[in-house]
Amino acid sequence: MLDADGSANPYEIPRFIEALFNGNDFAKGSRFLKGGGSYDITLLRRLGNLGLSTLVNLLFGTKFSDLCYGYNVFWRHCLDYVEIDCDGFEVETFINIRMHKAKLKIAEIPSIEYPRIYGQSNLNTIRDGWRVLKTIVKERVSASSQ
Repeated sequence: MLDADGSANPYEIPRFIEALFNGNDFAKGSRFLKGGGSYDITLLRRLGNLGLSTLVNLLFGTKFSDLCYGYNVFWRHCLDYVEIDCDGFEVETFINIRMHKAKLKIAEIPSIEYPRIYGQSNLNTIRDGWRVLKTIVKERVSASSQ
């Protein structure tokens, strides 16, 4: 799973696949691990991602370094645990939390986000950050009620 704007490097796919063959269910890209990076992220988006990642790590006991990046590889059975019911930039957060709540084994893979080669970003940092925050709260509340 990756963005269609050409910012993901397909030559990274073998590292993601290797993580699956090493026993993980879900391999998620991270621009913030050693070996990762981004040519696209602004300081405000970087800080927002850090804050939201920290919140998820505190609320769910995860160790995510990059909550809002959509370069992921997973086994088919993972889809049994994730019914997508959102349609915005919060989808990456939603998937990460649901995979964790399903107790699936998750690995983070360093990844470089290159400049997009197609299209224009529709991301609105404040509006979409708010949507991510609401998703985190909704998933936490649903976890508490189970």
